[in-house]
Amino acid sequence: MTTPSSSDLRGASPDRICDALRGGDPLPGGRGFAGLLRDPPNREGPVLVRDVLGREPLFVERGGADPASGGDPTDSGIWSFDRTDLDDPEPVPAGTVASSAGAERVWSLPDEEPVDAESGQAAVDEALGAVLGEIKTEANRNDLAVAFSGGIDSGVVAAAVPDAPCYVAGFEGCHDIEAAREAATAMELDLRVVEITHDDLVRAVGAVAAATGRRNPMDVAIAVPLYLAAEAAATDGIDRLAVGQGADELFGGYSKVVNPAGDDRVAAETVRGARTETVRTLPEQLDRDVLALRAAGVEPVAPLLDDRLVAAALALPGELLASDDERKVALRRAATDRVPESVRTADKKAVQYGTYVSREIDRLARRAGFKRRMDDHVGQYLDALLAEQ
Repeated sequence: MTTPSSSDLRGASPDRICDALRGGDPLPGGRGFAGLLRDPPNREGPVLVRDVLGREPLFVERGGADPASGGDPTDSGIWSFDRTDLDDPEPVPAGTVASSAGAERVWSLPDEEPVDAESGQAAVDEALGAVLGEIKTEANRNDLAVAFSGGIDSGVVAAAVPDAPCYVAGFEGCHDIEAAREAATAMELDLRVVEITHDDLVRAVGAVAAATGRRNPMDVAIAVPLYLAAEAAATDGIDRLAVGQGADELFGGYSKVVNPAGDDRVAAETVRGARTETVRTLPEQLDRDVLALRAAGVEPVAPLLDDRLVAAALALPGELLASDDERKVALRRAATDRVPESVRTADKKAVQYGTYVSREIDRLARRAGFKRRMDDHVGQYLDALLAEQ
């Protein structure tokens, strides 16, 4: 989600992507890539590429890129990093190469046997140290801030750049603001609180829907606080916002990963299998989050989605992912001495609940006459609200 970039490619150089195509390496280094590769190896003509986790959004015009009808997705006006540039956009699938010959999935997530616990933890420790060290160097440009909720994910990022301002958005009295305040005090960080009002909420709903194409209550409630925190940072002159995205998916942060055999939210029966299911949701989530952040005026920086850390996380045994007593086990151990113990062990609420955004959207819906007895009353309210904007 950061440099290098050009008008054709984002996230990686043409040489790195060409090497990844030649060797089939799904994690060639960096934090993802997407765009138009003009001189791909072993292919005729330019191709569109998108990395295995979809960390860079990429869209094509629906139907306009169909080879059966003579379409070519690499034509100017048929593809874009910004969905609003197209009339009827659809995402290029993660791990795909697309051209006039059609679309081909060329990169898939590694699916190997786990390493032993000692080796797995050592690899996470090393990767986290390297990744955070680079973020610290990048922060010397003084244009970086951190989206901060006071938990382990944003905590380790903020600890790497202690002079960078931190932003948290939420309604007055919400969990995320209180947690962020406590953690910022313990870490001696500059915390800037964005207290959301109903007017802010309504305005941000429209902005998020326009930028992301998402109108359902869950996606809107997740993206709105991120958008408003980023908007405040941009107003303060910040160009880049570091986020903790990806840690829950990679390191086993969801409750459904703990006991998957007894949880109907996942098909897998093992901790590692359930974690893999959550990782595969990242491309759709990142489309939403990256587009919302860019619409707010900042460029996202996602250090925990660096290929080195992704590779280390995917190789972990289940015992270092989640147990009845602890989630994100390896990440929390790697954070020892990086953040205060209160931050390292902090419980986390989903952003839509920890910021009260879901609660307040529901309240606005009921005030507007969309009662809970109605089917999908919040969704109906959002449709009506967006129709007026």
